Amino acid sequence: MLDVDAALALIREGLHCGPVESLAPRAALERVLAQAVHSGEDLPPFDNAAMDGYALPLGARTARAGEEFPVYGEQAAGDAARAARTACAIMTGARLPEGLDAVVPVEQVRVLATDAQGCVERIALTADVAPGQHRRRRGEDIGRGELALPAGCRIGPAQLALLAGMGCATVGVVQAPRLALLCTGRELVDDTARPLGSAEIRNSNGPYLAAAIAAAGAALLREATLPDEPAALHAAVTDAVAAGAQLVLSTGAVSAGRYDFVPDVLRALQADIVFHKLRLRPGKPLLFARLPGGTLYFGLPGNPASCAVGFRFFVCAALRALLGLDAERPWRLPLLQDTDKKAGFTHYQKASLAFDSNGRAGVRLLQGQESFKLRSLAQAQGWAVLPAAAQRLPAGTLVDFHGNAHWGLQLDTPS
Repeated sequence: MLDVDAALALIREGLHCGPVESLAPRAALERVLAQAVHSGEDLPPFDNAAMDGYALPLGARTARAGEEFPVYGEQAAGDAARAARTACAIMTGARLPEGLDAVVPVEQVRVLATDAQGCVERIALTADVAPGQHRRRRGEDIGRGELALPAGCRIGPAQLALLAGMGCATVGVVQAPRLALLCTGRELVDDTARPLGSAEIRNSNGPYLAAAIAAAGAALLREATLPDEPAALHAAVTDAVAAGAQLVLSTGAVSAGRYDFVPDVLRALQADIVFHKLRLRPGKPLLFARLPGGTLYFGLPGNPASCAVGFRFFVCAALRALLGLDAERPWRLPLLQDTDKKAGFTHYQKASLAFDSNGRAGVRLLQGQESFKLRSLAQAQGWAVLPAAAQRLPAGTLVDFHGNAHWGLQLDTPS
């Protein structure tokens, strides 16, 4: 049996970033940038007001409370550029007229005079106004030519907003890795409306992995539930490779029982079985192979938690390499309770973040660590990794913590 680090190194060996495609930003949502994006425009594109109020011509001086200003006209958001030499009413986001450079909020003025139509003609300040107050400067957010998003950045809603604000028409993103998902087992039932037979169970791995594949930035080419027949798996893998799958995932049939036929099918397909069984729990029977032509094959155990660990830490390691991303960096946090484990095996434990009595963040291991239990999997915020060499880990021991998604929150390395 290999240890976890050796297995991860073998998975990433020879993998490189996939091809680049150019997409409109909305079509690139949840994709990974292959190329850095530099702003082609200033954002904001002009000086504008941060408050509803009155724009003033102050220059470098501070206007004092009690000072009076004549008011001429109004500038609303969307009004074209114009020049002014005296104060004007202005709305949030409106372009500052040329010659005006500070804004006093409407709450900090007293109206002295209005015209027949009720438009303000003269105001007095009720508070001091500093130079440049409540003025959003052109390019203050990001200037033309500045780095906006680095290569390797995942495009989420916030990144989409920035791209839209800069007027970015297309971005270069890494092509989403293509996967096929094959769940094996004659006991599995996909139809949730059908009552279960005496020896049947619902297929929970299929929906879990289909959703996890999408959340990991990959594309699911095809999905099937297969009987415990080697010929069915052989045909399904052959079809998946022909359809262009870069990775094939199967669940079940990788342990040491009579119906655990995945290794035999892979040998028949002339695959190179890189490893089968690791020093980890749950998920010890995990299998990784390379098919002729380079397609990767992951044989995940059938128990839900074992399947989840196999996908989250080993399949996602391959996906990160194909997306051009570095190896994942975990958080390092203290355990909030004592725990024991079997030495010689890396343990992946369902966990949540919590605070101790002093308000310090830490990792709490959940009840229900057994590999068949789904409720604790649904409750977990991530995974605590308990090192292979350890047997007794007292509260306060620092452990690696990974969120449920491999994107996680990647912290900057201290300089």
